[in-house]
Amino acid sequence: MELRQLQYFVAVAEEANFTRAAARLHLAQPGVSAQVRQLERELGQPLLDRSGRSVTLTEVGAAVLPYARAALAAVEGVRETVAEFTGLLRGQVTLGLVSGADAVREAEAVSLLADFHDAHPQVDIALTEDSSERMLAALQCGELDLALLGTADEEPPPGLAFQIVVDQPLVAAVASDDPLLADADGGRIPLTALRDLPLISLPRGTGSRAALERVCADAGFRPRIAFEAAAPKLLAGLAARGLGVAVVPAGAAAGAGGLRTLEFHGARPRGRIALAWRADGPAGPAARALLERLRGALGTAPRPGDRTAAET
Repeated sequence: MELRQLQYFVAVAEEANFTRAAARLHLAQPGVSAQVRQLERELGQPLLDRSGRSVTLTEVGAAVLPYARAALAAVEGVRETVAEFTGLLRGQVTLGLVSGADAVREAEAVSLLADFHDAHPQVDIALTEDSSERMLAALQCGELDLALLGTADEEPPPGLAFQIVVDQPLVAAVASDDPLLADADGGRIPLTALRDLPLISLPRGTGSRAALERVCADAGFRPRIAFEAAAPKLLAGLAARGLGVAVVPAGAAAGAGGLRTLEFHGARPRGRIALAWRADGPAGPAARALLERLRGALGTAPRPGDRTAAET
């Protein structure tokens, strides 16, 4: 039994097709078929059912597949460990980035990734953009190594670790002639003032949206979302045109023309971005090295109070 035979078997099982598996392996299809048949002869049992339109696992093949994957992972682990000790970092890192992430932090992360790739050109970095909810699930099941994601909580879910890199209060951003300004007391409004108003927010699955929905539920109402978009600056622009009240991180509204911002009395939702990873650490040395680089460079966000400069 050879490792390449296990590799071919796993590829065919995952692709459910010999031609697609051969293309994935950059090999000729007859060679893949021959090696899988040789593996089946050595084991004395068919692993694949070729009778249908797609290739499926036999009962024996389904039982063998986890062991074949484990054997291939073990060999890759040996290679990575040797590479780590010799200073030759290689492998792949999967990094998730939430839609609507803080622009400054996002730019820093991109710059860090470029620097990391320059230092370790044999490490492939797969970057994906998704909602925070889906990235949390992907981290927990091992589909992602690291993620920059939005969170309504300071503490991570079980099995994950957080480093909060952005922590800002959410504010209500309105046009300069919005009637809500007349109800403000010292630049603040109660959260209940948003009841029944058209709101402009980040999409569901983001930390800021989760924080907004949570505090509104605690206040006894459901937010009426009129517009949503992944870019906080776009939300601020919609509010400036009088299309509703944008509930966004304070930094997203700063400097936007034609906008006034109001803070909230009492419950003060926050927009947080966290660097997240599995609590037991990323599996490979490349991911661990990138995590160390990101943690050091992005730092930890201070936990500022919500007091305004006029109150200090």
